[in-house]
Amino acid sequence: MHGLRLRRGRISAKQHVYLLTAVTFHRERLFIDWATGRTLVNAFKAAEDSGEAKSLAWVVMPDHFHWLVKLQDCSLGGLMRNVKSKSALDLNRQRETVGPVWQRGYHDRGLRREEDLKAAARYVIANPVRAGLVERVGDYPLWDAVWV
Repeated sequence: MHGLRLRRGRISAKQHVYLLTAVTFHRERLFIDWATGRTLVNAFKAAEDSGEAKSLAWVVMPDHFHWLVKLQDCSLGGLMRNVKSKSALDLNRQRETVGPVWQRGYHDRGLRREEDLKAAARYVIANPVRAGLVERVGDYPLWDAVWV
């Protein structure tokens, strides 16, 4: 039911910037090391390489991710379906497991043109500091931003 509420009023506009968040199934801490985190990063890169979206900033947390993107040749639903599917298949293969990796749905927030994208990117990449995982952003290995 929560997933249906998230879709209500959702708009996918090409060339617009969105902050996307998805959470692992049962909030399981799957991305606790660099190797598992890279499976998700590779899915972000595949979406960029295929022209679906341009990554502006992202952070992979143990049980969720935040991804600031400029939507290109894809809908939000298609982009998230592709990223979640690729990362789930790769992660299950890597861990020799089967089953769901992601909760249904995702959260999105469209940024207005006048919003400061660098401030949004700083918010995204500072997530590990706010969560108490590290003291400085540079100490956390699973993030990136185009401005760095």
